[in-house]
Amino acid sequence: MLPLHPNFSHFFMDWLFDLFTTTDSVAHIVLLYSLVIAVGVLLGKIKIGGISLGVTFVLFAGIVAGHFGFTAPLNIISFIQEFGLVLFVFMIGLQVGPGFFESFGSAGLRLNALAITIIILNVIVMFVCYFVFFDTSDHNNLPMMVGTLYGAVTNTPGLGAANEALNSVFTNVKPPQIASGYACAYPLGVVGIIGATILIRYICKVKLKNEENELELKENLNANVKPRQLHLQVSNTYLEGKTLKQIHSFLNRDFVCSRILHDGHVSIPNRDTIFHLDDQLLVVCTEADTEAIIAFIGPEINVEWEKQDMPLVSKRILITNPSINGKSLVDLHLSRVHGVNVTRVTRHGMDLFASASLPLQVGDRIMVVGPEDSVNRVASMMGNSIRRLETPNIATIFIGIITGILFGSLPIAIPGMPVPLKLGIAGGPLIIAILIGRYGYKIHLVTYTTTSANMMLREIGLVLFLASVGIKAGADFWATVAEGDGLLYVLTGFLITVLPILIIGPLALLRFKLNYFTVMGMIAGSYTDPPALAYANASCSKEAPAVGYSTVYPLSMFLRIFAAQTIILVCCGI
Repeated sequence: MLPLHPNFSHFFMDWLFDLFTTTDSVAHIVLLYSLVIAVGVLLGKIKIGGISLGVTFVLFAGIVAGHFGFTAPLNIISFIQEFGLVLFVFMIGLQVGPGFFESFGSAGLRLNALAITIIILNVIVMFVCYFVFFDTSDHNNLPMMVGTLYGAVTNTPGLGAANEALNSVFTNVKPPQIASGYACAYPLGVVGIIGATILIRYICKVKLKNEENELELKENLNANVKPRQLHLQVSNTYLEGKTLKQIHSFLNRDFVCSRILHDGHVSIPNRDTIFHLDDQLLVVCTEADTEAIIAFIGPEINVEWEKQDMPLVSKRILITNPSINGKSLVDLHLSRVHGVNVTRVTRHGMDLFASASLPLQVGDRIMVVGPEDSVNRVASMMGNSIRRLETPNIATIFIGIITGILFGSLPIAIPGMPVPLKLGIAGGPLIIAILIGRYGYKIHLVTYTTTSANMMLREIGLVLFLASVGIKAGADFWATVAEGDGLLYVLTGFLITVLPILIIGPLALLRFKLNYFTVMGMIAGSYTDPPALAYANASCSKEAPAVGYSTVYPLSMFLRIFAAQTIILVCCGI
């Protein structure tokens, strides 16, 4: 064993000191971010009263590091901050894209209108507090108020968009560190959203049991939109000699006939199959069309299909072949070419009726009925490879980011504004990601990512952004907050959080007669606040909170980011 150098302890201390203080070394920068993120994530898991700050605690860990001089070169921090923001908002857009435009349907229109009103009220309360509590001649106060606004509504992408817009306005001087206002307001923002939601329950005298019963009743009423399987016997003499295509046209109802038993022989019908009296059918349709189809074709009967001469199999097949992306069932000619029928499509956990015009997407699961060898051929054609599906589509992500950066850099001249409006590296990638998530299949882009892959990339982007913002803000945080108007920012943030909820919550319950659990989800979605959704889900055994959240979340996220840039460019650029 070799003896230690007599000055080993001094050598070790010098080495450790250099590692933590040589700010331009790669090892130092990696160590800095790793420590800030690890400490922030671990502390964020601590719950107080059942509520935790989650990954946002990384911001506070970064502030502490920056305050004690544990930092890195400003250009490196800025790059990591902006890259993290781009990755974060792009993955959000890719996730919400498929349901973004569908959220404006009749069911979601009212919820989105209420969410928009909450967002507008947040901004109004912010400006009222700004003019009442703060010195408007100090140009640093308004950016700090914007940071307070986005801490109060717990919206980190909005903070990033506002920070980016601020850098474009203050081109020759150092912009205010709006992360200080965000940090002041965020903790009470998380608590305030949940607390205000509980308060409106008592204001409106809501009984949770009654709300649960109401949801149960609505579930029973809405069951008619789900696929229904029928075993029918042809008894309508009009159908004798008619083809399946003619019956479809006359009945004007969407249904799939997956099997037909004629003269003791089972086959897979196609559009040219001729029906006869006493034929036995296996039909899949929506619950709403059940009565009409039974009345037109014939009564329900019991048929043991597996005992017939041509036993057929049903198999769920996973679409992983990129060439299938965007093609509809009618384009694939599965019935005519392969002798199988598709009876339903499962997408994002939801069963969809297999309409002939429905475009398929990578990640869909289709229920295929037919002879086993034919079903296996279709499975091979569709891909049906979980391993292939779990491979992330990196090309699509970076093609989208390139397009988003270009789109966000386009200047939009607006009369009266000192600088052109740009969507920037937050708004541009967000909009492009939404469009790619919804329409990417039309240009042969495979947009599917597993939930875990999306969450991983999103969280990496978020923690890089939060750590960077915290480290940059740390040096001035104590002087700005503790020795300045810190408590006033906390109070202002609390008012921004609570007042809009106390206005819109009772309106939604008493005027629009919405279910309380749906309103809880809508409020959480309009504030883009996962802890509030988690609390709502824990309070209800149904999916109403999650539905309310997902209905308003895409538009709310977009408006939060867009509003942040607009406020900074319009108000701070004057």
